[in-house]
Amino acid sequence: MIACKISENAGAKFVKTSTGFLGGGATIYDVLLMKSACSLEVKASGGIREKDFAIKLIKAGATRLGTSRGFNLL
Repeated sequence: MIACKISENAGAKFVKTSTGFLGGGATIYDVLLMKSACSLEVKASGGIREKDFAIKLIKAGATRLGTSRGFNLL
C-alpha cells in the first residue's frame, strides 16, 4: 500500500501487481488492495492465462492486463 501512495505522489499513471517472472503473479486480492490504496489505474500482470481469470481481474478494478497469452484470452 505504501508503494502505491509513493507512486501516486510521484506522478505515476498506474501501478502494477507484479512481473510474473519469479512465480506468483496477479491476484484478485492484489488488484482490490491496490485500488483501495490509491486512485491510480492498476495493471494486473503475471499468471493471467485464462479468459475467466482476466475478466475477474478487470471486474476487481484492473484497467490493464500484462500477459503473454493475449491471443488465447480472446
